[in-house]
Amino acid sequence: MPEDTPPSTHAHLVDRAPTLSAAEIVAHLVPPRQFENATLESYRPDPDYPSQAAAVEAIRAFAAGWTSKGGGLFGRRKGADTLPGIYLDGGFGVGKTHLLAALWHLAPGRKKYFGTFIEYTALVGALGYQAAVTQLKGASLVCIDEFELDDPGDTRLMSRLLSELVASGSKIAATSNTPPNALGEGRFAASDFLREIDALAARFTTIRIDGLDYRRRDTEGHAVTVAPGDFEAAVDAVGGTVTVDSFDAVLKHLASVHPSRYVKVIEGLDGVAFTDVHAIENQTDALRLVAFVDRLYDAQVRMIGTGTALDQVFPDEMLAGGYSKKYRRAMSRMMALSAGQPA
Repeated sequence: MPEDTPPSTHAHLVDRAPTLSAAEIVAHLVPPRQFENATLESYRPDPDYPSQAAAVEAIRAFAAGWTSKGGGLFGRRKGADTLPGIYLDGGFGVGKTHLLAALWHLAPGRKKYFGTFIEYTALVGALGYQAAVTQLKGASLVCIDEFELDDPGDTRLMSRLLSELVASGSKIAATSNTPPNALGEGRFAASDFLREIDALAARFTTIRIDGLDYRRRDTEGHAVTVAPGDFEAAVDAVGGTVTVDSFDAVLKHLASVHPSRYVKVIEGLDGVAFTDVHAIENQTDALRLVAFVDRLYDAQVRMIGTGTALDQVFPDEMLAGGYSKKYRRAMSRMMALSAGQPA
């Protein structure tokens, strides 16, 4: 049997092609599993980077607006910055999502939302713009993780949407990725984010968070890869439900599923196993894999691969291009998931 032919006894990722209703999208607008108990107290600032501890205090001050006496839900605390938006600016792996989730948990009321940029644009696509505004309006907080700056149309759509929500009294918190022409190792540019949401820029407080990718503070090397002869044992060792597919088959399947539905593709899985992993030649395939890895990481789904180490699938020319930070974030996450490391 060729290496890239999965055993027929296993479930296959390529057989999963779920639909995702507007109600299901809304139901998923909560912090991912590994951050469902995130707090400011459980965030561990790196002492070598004081901006991390400062970020915790800045977020605590931002949240204080909800608890101020005499000012209502968004009351003014004397001397406090009451801008309705906060933007976490930093490289990958410095804990921005943890802090965003911690802020979400601090927000009052039952109506509050946490999702990726892709999930919000998918909601608008499913409901229509005005119905999406109606759905989100009245939330105490709307969190946007990985605010995408690559698509000008979608970015403007989200800027308009958030402007309406701010006008209705909601607070906004965001982290973002960089546009294609913003280069730099592990660094997100606040100026690019604010320029692209110019209608909202003056309403955001920017918090810079410096530091190293925490997933690599104590480990170096590459993602774990297994020899073909050890593949079955590695799959069995994960336990639970594990899909097995060739890497090429997965890339082809991801092209047929909208990224907003990746969360349903992996629902209920404990692991995904790929045979015959190799370098990716097409950048569109590479970016889809990045989006897929983000969802695997959110759900803490184990990754197994034969062939090329998973963190080595992005060729040098891609790593030197405008999407460098996206690829490096995915590499870091695949290293952690292939090793079975907790988030």
